[in-house]
Amino acid sequence: MSPQIVGSPRATTAAASKAVAAVTVPAATDGEALSGAAAQPAATATQPQAAAAQPAATAAQPAATAPQPATAALPGLPQALSTRARTLAGAVRRRCTDLARIESPSGDAPRLDALAEELADGFRATGATARREPGPAGDHLVLEWEGQDETLPHLLIVGHHDTVWPAGTLADWPVTEQNGTLTGPGVVDMKGGLAILEGAFALLADLGQRPHRSVQVVVVSDEEVGSPDGRRLVERQLRGAAAVLGLEPPHPDGRLKTARRGSTRVRLTVTGREAHAGNDAHDGVSAVDELVDQLVVVRGLAGQPGTELNAGRISGGSRANVVAGRAEAELGLRFSTAEAQRRTLDNLARLTALRPGARVRTEVLSSRPAWPERSGNPLLRHVRSLAAVLGQQLDGGPAGGAGDTNLPGSRGLPTLDGFGAVGAGAHARHEYIRIDQLAPRIALLAALLAVPLPRLRDRTEG
Repeated sequence: MSPQIVGSPRATTAAASKAVAAVTVPAATDGEALSGAAAQPAATATQPQAAAAQPAATAAQPAATAPQPATAALPGLPQALSTRARTLAGAVRRRCTDLARIESPSGDAPRLDALAEELADGFRATGATARREPGPAGDHLVLEWEGQDETLPHLLIVGHHDTVWPAGTLADWPVTEQNGTLTGPGVVDMKGGLAILEGAFALLADLGQRPHRSVQVVVVSDEEVGSPDGRRLVERQLRGAAAVLGLEPPHPDGRLKTARRGSTRVRLTVTGREAHAGNDAHDGVSAVDELVDQLVVVRGLAGQPGTELNAGRISGGSRANVVAGRAEAELGLRFSTAEAQRRTLDNLARLTALRPGARVRTEVLSSRPAWPERSGNPLLRHVRSLAAVLGQQLDGGPAGGAGDTNLPGSRGLPTLDGFGAVGAGAHARHEYIRIDQLAPRIALLAALLAVPLPRLRDRTEG
């Protein structure tokens, strides 16, 4: 493995010192909006502090109320963060390469556990406490960093270290750098996101900083199969969280993900009766024929508004001269609304056999609720303001896929996903990340960790 990111060469001392001394950029205290100065592009951040430190009045304050004094987020933001992120980008690229070379398919506990320990070592070097949480198909990882203000609710970050790629994929598709991209199994989903997170904490450690509030991270080992066990850890760490961030890749153009469709995996199992297909076919009940007919019915159910179906796997029978006694299909369903999800799953649960002697059983393997788009979105506004300070343009939009951020998003918690590596091709042989976008993502995530959050929910909310 390559050296830990924290141990990589530091930025040139003179350049780093100049960046730190250049300016103190104000940021909002918790419960306030970002100041007008902090929301300006990076070119304006070199104005004297006295001119930049007038915070905007918040909705909770009468106009006549004197504004609260601005809080210095980090000396020299954005220069220090951006400069250090550029220096760290090479180490993060190498870290992503090394993580991708540790194959970690869902369900392969030995490989997943090896990667979990490698990740734990890297994050411990940035100041985290780390523990492995046993799971039936591989250990999960729970990390925590102390914050400057431990009285504040924690920030939760969710990710995963399993991939869809079977062991041995690297033999004919090695991790390769070419034309400004890094390609290989799992680089964008989500070894790149894990490397960027380590880089963001390494950046803060190198600058002698801690996150503004405590940060908890859950890295599950079964996200690609719906987090059937990992969900319990996400549920546990959600309690009392101020906001939730996801390390999935953003949209290919870099936009964050502000909503997700619901997703459910269903196993449809049909039991028939075996018989000799030539001599005693009339005594048999074909599970395969029954399954085919049931899939036609299911396709009709999935044609309802807000529902999409993918028949991902079908198996059944034993021989061509034996009436099949068993058959099954694994279905992937996507839902744009909670109502579509409820209606479709209720209909699937009521499926009955179409031929005498057959039995049909529907089993939900994993399910994620729909996370709807919400108006306003103060968390996105906050992140966009930080991006502007760093000289970046950033926006967000809903995503078609599902992930572990579905759960907090569906419950109305301030949630954003897509803080991982910019790239494309997740689950496909052309999967890649853009190397030139590593530094901006490291700087953005580090700023988000270091700067106080604004108030993200009304005081009347739970």
